[in-house]
Amino acid sequence: MPEPGNSTHTKNIGDGMYGVGLRWDSCRTASVWLEESVRTALLLLLLSVPAFAQSQPSLVTAACGPTNVTFSVSEGSAPLAPALPESGNALVYFIQDSGLRGYAQHYTLKIGLDGAWVGAYKKNSVFTVSVPPGVHHLCVNVQSISSAAQNLAFAHLTAEAGKIYYFRTRFLAGLSTMYPVSPYLALDQPDTDEAKYLIATYPESLFKPKK
Repeated sequence: MPEPGNSTHTKNIGDGMYGVGLRWDSCRTASVWLEESVRTALLLLLLSVPAFAQSQPSLVTAACGPTNVTFSVSEGSAPLAPALPESGNALVYFIQDSGLRGYAQHYTLKIGLDGAWVGAYKKNSVFTVSVPPGVHHLCVNVQSISSAAQNLAFAHLTAEAGKIYYFRTRFLAGLSTMYPVSPYLALDQPDTDEAKYLIATYPESLFKPKK
């Protein structure tokens, strides 16, 4: 039997320390790997967010027309006569409804359909567009060289041949002393009875692209 000595005892301690060292190195390696993985994942997330943010608006604003197209707009002397859809198409009414003080609203609103501007109006007025059956994407934009041009509104429509659809726009903005509200652009589909009343009340919008 070996006498109690440092050699055997030291060897046992050495083995134990060696095992602890392995476990420490393994834990440290796993921790470093986890930190690097998290850092890489965060970096990929940060890089993907701008791309997603850019792709989403581009998909939506594709309904609008070219930014360099502007319109001259005036009002007709009378409301539009009742109309029926063209054969095989649907008819879409666009109604600008600024309420009783609509005469004071001088901003022009442009209406986009599937990437092209199809008309414009201001104050309280109406115009129509004939569209083929299928899904269509609508865009409304304020025509202005000021920050008001940042106002946009969107909707989509699944048109059926022979049907009539109504869309209404409202843009609240003006002199702060008269309209103490932030500019706000809305696009909605009013009740059919409400739409028919507005169409019979408001004049036709007469518009043409500026050269």
